Amino acid sequence: MEDTPVKSLKRAAVVAVAGCATLALAGCSAGQITQTSNQVAAVDGASASTEDGAVAVRDVTVVLAEDGQAALKFTATNQDTSMKDHALKSVDVNGQKVNITGNSTIAYNCALVADSADGLERMPQDNNGNCIEYTATALANDDFAYGGNVPVTFNFDTGSLDVVATVSAPTLASGQVDRQVGENEQTHEQKH
Repeated sequence: MEDTPVKSLKRAAVVAVAGCATLALAGCSAGQITQTSNQVAAVDGASASTEDGAVAVRDVTVVLAEDGQAALKFTATNQDTSMKDHALKSVDVNGQKVNITGNSTIAYNCALVADSADGLERMPQDNNGNCIEYTATALANDDFAYGGNVPVTFNFDTGSLDVVATVSAPTLASGQVDRQVGENEQTHEQKH
């Protein structure tokens, strides 16, 4: 069967229309800003860097223990390109000083990991000399509420930074907590 010039033109027109439609649909969202484009995952704590970028804090969270005590969990990193050591001078949560036990000096390209004493005991720690210091923190529970937010100020020798941290329950030790099944609840085995 031979193609006539009219059939060839029709085929070319169909291909051109299909190509234009594909480009039009692909371009619909180009250049649009989504509602979630600037959001940070809810599981991570607050993050910030000093104005000069020398020190950064990540995963800043106020952690409440079952006994009513509180602690500040965070990781501070020294990313100063001049390769200087930096010191954490103090931390305040909602105007209250955080007690920091241990070394608060951060060598270049190293990290300071802080949590409650119990949190540090449960945390797997690096023993390979990867330049990570661990320190325990504590503060009085100022009627903090789970899921609430409180201001935190870090004072480093290179500058201060402010974040808003979420108040969280502690991470429970795996396999250590038994959930009691109530009268209205059934376990998977009881249902089947």
